[in-house]
Amino acid sequence: MGKTTGFLEFEREVEKYEAVENRVNNYKEFTIPMDDKALKNQGARCMDCGIPFCHSGCPLGNLIPDFNDNVYKGKWKEAAKILHSTNNFPEFTGRLCPAPCEEACVLGINEDPVAIENIEKNIVETAFKEGWITAQPPAARTGKSVAVVGSGPSGLAAAQQLNRAGHLVTVFERDAKVGGLLRYGIPDFKLEKKVIDRRIAVLEEEGIVFKTNAHVGKNISVETLKEDFDAIVLCGGSTTRRGIPIKGAHLKGVHQAMDFLKQNNQRVDGVSDFEEVLYAKDKNVIVIGGGDTGSDCIGTSNRHGAKSVTNFEILSKPATGRPANQPWPYWPMRLRTSSSHKEGAERFFSISTKEFLGDKDGNLTGLITTEVEWVFKEGERPQLKELPNTEKQWDCDLVLLALGFTGPETTLIDQFGLETDFRTNINASTKNYMTNVPGIFTAGDMRRGQSLIVWAISEGRQAAYHIDNYLMGKSNLPLKDSNDLPRV
Repeated sequence: MGKTTGFLEFEREVEKYEAVENRVNNYKEFTIPMDDKALKNQGARCMDCGIPFCHSGCPLGNLIPDFNDNVYKGKWKEAAKILHSTNNFPEFTGRLCPAPCEEACVLGINEDPVAIENIEKNIVETAFKEGWITAQPPAARTGKSVAVVGSGPSGLAAAQQLNRAGHLVTVFERDAKVGGLLRYGIPDFKLEKKVIDRRIAVLEEEGIVFKTNAHVGKNISVETLKEDFDAIVLCGGSTTRRGIPIKGAHLKGVHQAMDFLKQNNQRVDGVSDFEEVLYAKDKNVIVIGGGDTGSDCIGTSNRHGAKSVTNFEILSKPATGRPANQPWPYWPMRLRTSSSHKEGAERFFSISTKEFLGDKDGNLTGLITTEVEWVFKEGERPQLKELPNTEKQWDCDLVLLALGFTGPETTLIDQFGLETDFRTNINASTKNYMTNVPGIFTAGDMRRGQSLIVWAISEGRQAAYHIDNYLMGKSNLPLKDSNDLPRV
């Protein structure tokens, strides 16, 4: 490493945020960029640790010490090449990934870990600014065609890799614009949509065809795809939302978080024709679910001008430090406070919603909760126990259900005749990512269940290798955990 003692000389530093009172007035990203000297110092903190556990912590297997070292030396173009050799879209992961690589950082055993995610974001932004990221169409075409269903991170990664192999790739997206969850699930204050558009323009120039408002299984038949393409990869995500089957769940004012977030993203994009307007202004909002989606609802509600925002989580409040049963380098379930939480929200843990309350016109007016505790017995699943005499009534005008997803939608599964696993995900092993129907593959959340964007990109890359191998009998695409170094 360029600065052997860097981790002893420099403390961890990441991008700061604009003041809350300023950033909640718009939907723009609100991080304040670091200067080159500060970024160089952060690259210098990467230790010469011998075994870089960050590699295994990263689902993509990013070559983290290598690009950190080049940032320290000021070799930004080389750093960008190394980063893109394993990650098609570091501008997405550099903004949205929870950074499992940092939890696996050797320095993190007894110090603050290297600011890997922040470095990654600045590498790719520098590369775009300097014009180093340009279209690289394949030198020759194979004559084989592949349909990619879904344009989220797994679909986009699979499409770019397959296009690099020389196949003719068409991406089908059921919504009006490309991006999937990136476009319609992530708020603009975390990912401005021009960041997606910038990358899509490169992919189109490389030869990938995108078809929007193309809902396979509805306005495009699965038979058409089977006839027109040599292989199909399903990357539609895990989009069946989990509900809450309690009294009053039908009331006006109880909504799924993803409906709320999608509509707001469309509103920011200039769409205004909604059948039902979901807006939090001057409302008492309760967000049920303490994950990233719940956090996004909090930030969006604050930007609407909500009267109050309250967040419920049925799980116990995590510890702030690493739990003893989740040692380094594993991902710890610790308390995480997002930028949205800091903008204004009251959080409650170990709380369960029992009933929604409404008026005679069917409008939500409040809800009833009870406190709970989790009972753990060896060899058994944890049991949820309600605590007596803890019922409480809350006033609210809008409830947003951020309870996660139960699996992929069944339309394509049924029409293609695909087998599913015990979690209702499409059954396809990591050996070849192929379903029970020859020539039909799957990747991302449709295969592994609700997961991270970084896992989706990894899945798309892996699936592309196996599809290429299926079509050609071999593949030169990079395969994670292979002995061959990934190529740019």
